[in-house]
Amino acid sequence: MDASSPAEPPAPPSHRPGEELVRVTACRQAYHKESLSDLVVLDAVDLTIRSGEIVGLLGRSGSGKSTLLRLIAGLLAPTEGTITWRGAPVRGPVEGIAMVFQSFALFPWLDVSQNIALALESRALATPERERMVREAIDLVGLGGYENAYPRELGGGMRQRVGIARALATRPDLMLMDEPFSTLDVLTAENLRTDLIELWAERKLPARSVMLVTHNIEEAVLLCDRIVLFTANPGRVAHEIAVALPHPRNREDDAFRVLVDRIYGLMTRRAAIVSEAEILDPQGSAPPALPQYAALPRLSVSAMAGMLETLAAEPLAGRADLPLLAARLQLELDDLFPLGESLQLLEFAELEDGDIMLTEDGVRYVQADHDERKALLRRSLLQNVPLFRAIRAAVDERGSHRVGAARFRETLEESMSPDYARQTLATVIGWARYAELFDFDEEADQFVLTAEDE
Repeated sequence: MDASSPAEPPAPPSHRPGEELVRVTACRQAYHKESLSDLVVLDAVDLTIRSGEIVGLLGRSGSGKSTLLRLIAGLLAPTEGTITWRGAPVRGPVEGIAMVFQSFALFPWLDVSQNIALALESRALATPERERMVREAIDLVGLGGYENAYPRELGGGMRQRVGIARALATRPDLMLMDEPFSTLDVLTAENLRTDLIELWAERKLPARSVMLVTHNIEEAVLLCDRIVLFTANPGRVAHEIAVALPHPRNREDDAFRVLVDRIYGLMTRRAAIVSEAEILDPQGSAPPALPQYAALPRLSVSAMAGMLETLAAEPLAGRADLPLLAARLQLELDDLFPLGESLQLLEFAELEDGDIMLTEDGVRYVQADHDERKALLRRSLLQNVPLFRAIRAAVDERGSHRVGAARFRETLEESMSPDYARQTLATVIGWARYAELFDFDEEADQFVLTAEDE
């Protein structure tokens, strides 16, 4: 090759699985809260990432997926456990790992080329070499012609392409992607997914491995070679699933649908009931106390009623496959599961093997008039949700029929974040008002009996 010719870029790395890149062992992440028990975000997480694979972290919002990504990147240190990169402990930001953020994280005063070049600032590169690497990243993700554009001039899809190009410019061994398509419209997200997987399949993606955080089941099956299912509150690895389907994958293929159904089934499976003997440790000491109250999603009674009515109507007739229902109602995972689980909590529906079915009480609710629906919900809340029972009892026992909300807020914060505690109480207020179980005086920050009950 002539000495004056530009250097050829190195070939993209092989995508054959092999070398261990990351090992997460017994990882726990907790945040201390004064005078309250620690808030545990991740607990006992074990995970390995090898070269040549796309690994998906699949779970609902609040399951600690994004926190785990930041631990792997060295942006956070775990409370307990170890994280290694190529066998060495991670003690800070890791060279060889790049991250793509959900929010794009672009500097508005820099143009496309300058935003991408930022990723190379820490490297001692001559200006021509840096410009070449930026140009290659731009061409790779289809940003040619936009080099001098500013973020405000780009749509969401193009801004995320800048974020991906910035990560790829460093030719990372591992690219971490934190819900990179979740803020985009459906068509733009699909276009970006297709481009990404084509680059991977054709071995043009200059990254040895990719870890993708998502709460979209179909997205995980479409892109990933291995899917790690996370539980929430705290985040734990519940299952690992290998995806052996060749690329490109078709959502309508039977094998694709079977795998999606299997994941829905795993994510809606109830925890096994264990005996007291099984939860004692070998020394016979009692287990740690479980949270007194569970978090409730921000969910209206009308949304639950709409789901019940949809299930009861033809052609569903009381039973639906969750993936098909999600497509029919255009619901994301973080919308569908809270609906299903809340209806299950109230005993208006049951979740089983990826299906949702109306119970007798659910059918009764759909057929009831307005007043009967209030009575059915009131009875269900008192029978099935301890927090409602406790608040109503506290209001009843006071001569003033008033009780401060602060005591319940503080109790909730012993087992969940302040945001989840506020969200839970907001849901409690909405459901209780509809059921005429109790009311809330916002100015006094007190639960009070409804006028009819005083």
